[in-house]
Amino acid sequence: MTLILEDVVVPLAHFELEVTATMSARVTAIFGPSGAGKTSLLDAIAGLRPLKRGRIAMDGVTLSGLAARERRIGYMPQETALFPHLSVASNIRYGGQHDEQHVIEVLEIGHLLDRGVTALSGGEQKRVALARALLSAPRLLLLDEPLSGLDRPLRDRVMTLLQRVRDDFNVPMLYVTHDEQELAMIADEVIEVERGRLVRSRWASRPATNSPRAES
Repeated sequence: MTLILEDVVVPLAHFELEVTATMSARVTAIFGPSGAGKTSLLDAIAGLRPLKRGRIAMDGVTLSGLAARERRIGYMPQETALFPHLSVASNIRYGGQHDEQHVIEVLEIGHLLDRGVTALSGGEQKRVALARALLSAPRLLLLDEPLSGLDRPLRDRVMTLLQRVRDDFNVPMLYVTHDEQELAMIADEVIEVERGRLVRSRWASRPATNSPRAES
């Protein structure tokens, strides 16, 4: 996957998001402090926020003129946005039924399918939201602070599952975070954003003793 952001400008409340970048890693982290414009960048890529100008393209196809539903992008927002009146099974099938059993097995949610989502823990809700995004058969997966609001044991558990998704599914990810430790665990490439500007692009540093498979 090659994602190109060419002179992309998005008006925000207190500044404009201005980004020119090319991303081609398996997992690219969008890293920076709260309020830097990271979520707005994901929204623009997903087609949920209009551009003032610029072009977004993926693998040679211009996305910036397409409606959100035509972009084949899976989005897991920070607030999971699950439908509270539906069961887990109905929530995940809202995204589609592409490779459903494999997704259920990897994310270990088979025992949750008949439950209502309001009865789930925070970590379970994250897994269900991720399953729904994956079942839409996306060409790109956007994850906005997927570990936010979880305590340390749950963060570790969900990260392990995210690593399994990274390794088992051929879907590139953009992963928003402000946590350096998460970068070392999941990302290949890091794009740093401050107040709407891309300030640095670098390869992520991984602990020398760890391999992605060993952590799965």
